[in-house]
Amino acid sequence: MNTIKKAQVHLTLLNGCITTLILVIMTLLYLLISESNMMQSKISSYPRDIYPIASYIEQQDIISNTWLSQLESNNQYYISLMDNGAEFLYNVNKKISLDDRQQVIGAAWNYYHDDTIPKTMHTLSNDSSYVSYIMDCKDDTRAISSKYYCSVITVEKNHATLEILLAAPLDDIQDQITRQRFLFLGIIILALIAIWIFAWIFTGKLLKPIEANRIRQNQFIASASHELRTPLAVILSCAEAGLTKNESSELSTIKNESLRTSRLLGDMLTLLSCDTGHLDINPVYTQLDTLVLNACEAFESMAATRHISITAALPEDILPDCMCDSERITQVLTILLHNAVSYTPEGGTIRLSVAYIDSFHKSARHFEIKISDTGIGISDEEKAKIFDRFYRSEKARSDKNHFGLGLAIAYDIVTAHHGTITVTDTPGGGTTFIITLS
Repeated sequence: MNTIKKAQVHLTLLNGCITTLILVIMTLLYLLISESNMMQSKISSYPRDIYPIASYIEQQDIISNTWLSQLESNNQYYISLMDNGAEFLYNVNKKISLDDRQQVIGAAWNYYHDDTIPKTMHTLSNDSSYVSYIMDCKDDTRAISSKYYCSVITVEKNHATLEILLAAPLDDIQDQITRQRFLFLGIIILALIAIWIFAWIFTGKLLKPIEANRIRQNQFIASASHELRTPLAVILSCAEAGLTKNESSELSTIKNESLRTSRLLGDMLTLLSCDTGHLDINPVYTQLDTLVLNACEAFESMAATRHISITAALPEDILPDCMCDSERITQVLTILLHNAVSYTPEGGTIRLSVAYIDSFHKSARHFEIKISDTGIGISDEEKAKIFDRFYRSEKARSDKNHFGLGLAIAYDIVTAHHGTITVTDTPGGGTTFIITLS
């Protein structure tokens, strides 16, 4: 497993674990709050039944079996009535097992008389009140294997004390909570699968530029080693021959190859500065027309030896000053002009122009420099690659003075100025480079 793949695995684990932890914690907190609210909502509904029951007992002199049986008819309550400590017997709902009922009622009364169980006292009237509490029973039987909301209503009437116990099973809310937990468990599992898949894909895409940069770096080292090996071998052989023959031709070759090696090392150092973000850009107000004229004059002699015409076209109106690094922009112009002279055949022409595009929107105003030639041109396929480092077209591979770094350097310099550099075809044949600076 290579370094990038290991990094992807580690980043996926880190991203996935952190996201999983956050998701699980947030889900548990939501379930805790939701279940608490569900239980409180369910419990808060029971006191609505207590008030009419207490009112009925206060108003009626006789409590009928029918009324008590009706309270249990929908299986919502287990009911027990105590008259001065003696249980009032009545025909209970046949749907409820007598054994189950007796176990629940017995446990509920035991909870009521246990002073260690927390209870809440409520006052209904001068003669009545009720106590509420939660009974959590654990037993082998089905009936008392869950929680119950219990209320004991106490009514003082005719010098007698009536106590009526209402035990409401909370099975329905417990089932609802269980279903919600399973639902969220399924949602979390699906969400985690999606999160881990996304984390793997996302980290893979995140590391793609790093992998591409690593490949370019390896290519850079391989190409640089190859390019440096050739001039150094020539320098070494010429030095040995010059020492033996004492001839100046070998020494001249040494000088040329040394200069070529020096240019290559200078280009490599410039690219290194671009990669590390340490490319020195010192912008000052600059007259671009002066830079274009100076660059044109610098290459007139070289162009004349190749019988190439080189001209500069300047606007009639005075150009405003451009905020840029004049030395770096001159370096870009030198790279482009050197390429134009190198790849333009005899009798060809090279034309430089500079203009200021004044737009209605201030943000769209910019300077435009064009370098056009009537050379060999660049195919559409190669236009997308010419700014890549060490890329040279098939037509340029025989030229030892070009290492495939010049256009990459020009691109980085213009980009550092927040400008753009593009390439297009010259009408009639050739290449035109367009530089825009704000």
